[in-house]
Amino acid sequence: MPRPNAGPRLVLARDKRATRAIWIIRWTEGGRKLEKSTGCDAADIREARTFFEAWLSERRRASRTGPGDPDQVQVADILIDYAGEHGGEVASPATLAGAIEPLLAFFKDDTIATLTTERVKEYWGWRRRHSIHALDRERTEVEIVDRGASDGTIIRELGGTLRPAIRHAIEQRRLVPGTYYVPVPQAPPGRDYWITRPEAARLLWETRRDKRARLHLPLYSLIALYTGARRGAILELTWKQVDLVRGRIDFNPPGRVHTKKRRSVIPVPRSLLAALRRAQQRATCDHVIAYQGEPVASVKTGFNSAAERAGIPDCTSHTLRHTAGTWMAQRGVPMHQIAGYLGHSVARTTELYAHHHPDYMREAKAALERRRFEGGR
Repeated sequence: MPRPNAGPRLVLARDKRATRAIWIIRWTEGGRKLEKSTGCDAADIREARTFFEAWLSERRRASRTGPGDPDQVQVADILIDYAGEHGGEVASPATLAGAIEPLLAFFKDDTIATLTTERVKEYWGWRRRHSIHALDRERTEVEIVDRGASDGTIIRELGGTLRPAIRHAIEQRRLVPGTYYVPVPQAPPGRDYWITRPEAARLLWETRRDKRARLHLPLYSLIALYTGARRGAILELTWKQVDLVRGRIDFNPPGRVHTKKRRSVIPVPRSLLAALRRAQQRATCDHVIAYQGEPVASVKTGFNSAAERAGIPDCTSHTLRHTAGTWMAQRGVPMHQIAGYLGHSVARTTELYAHHHPDYMREAKAALERRRFEGGR
């Protein structure tokens, strides 16, 4: 009885042109034994496996002539296709890549058929305990670490990445149309946490104490507090988007893909305008938030340290956005103006900030306080 075909496999073999051992892919096809070199030495097993998985993925895609059945389509394939074909259309390709990394790590051996409700819920539990840590700046080397993610992050990865990737595969005729259910955890309740003006003053003072960050971190914090802009919008901000003559900031860089996370064109408060003018005089980079002539990729470590020293350890960069909206509501700014300033919908702004407004349900309260209602009762 002939031996069953085990399919392509990764084996260690002697290079015919040299004395070193290298990893090769070996398989049988049409009765012929075939080989393909990975170009990786014996010690480079991780790189060889990466090459092998990419080769297998491309081989599976090339072999399909039409939509694949769920048991034939790998979850990893549709995620990689989605990133490659849709990544240029999103506002932040780096964010998309970051969401795909843990999905690839967990579902690397799964097909769409094995993507059951129970299997996806296993991802919930795994993700609550693990994260992906980059070993180099380009994220070509990553490792799994024991640091969990929030349910909000899990929702974004499954609902905002895996679900669209499946729809993309169906639209591109790589997957048979059907109902593919990807459950997500229940959305966590909104956190109504903001800081007071004395706390903000202490935070801004502490941002100046880090010698390496004493120029860019205070400026970043001022922009976040006075504009309510999101972290990504501030870090991507260039001087071309700042009009210091008219006092305007356009948080939409040229060519940016517009998403539901809208960015506004806003007038700059006087205190921030003065800080921006000083910063532009010493600028050596197109980006507003820069360090030694290079744009700053992240302020998380420096900001969190400053918040800790200021006695508000729970304050994050996003807290400043919520603080800006809360302060405006407390001063009686109409909801539609807060919405325009922060780039929210009016409905979402009302949900988040209306209870801070001095006129919150004033008419309803007044109606119940009247001694006599209409109709004489």
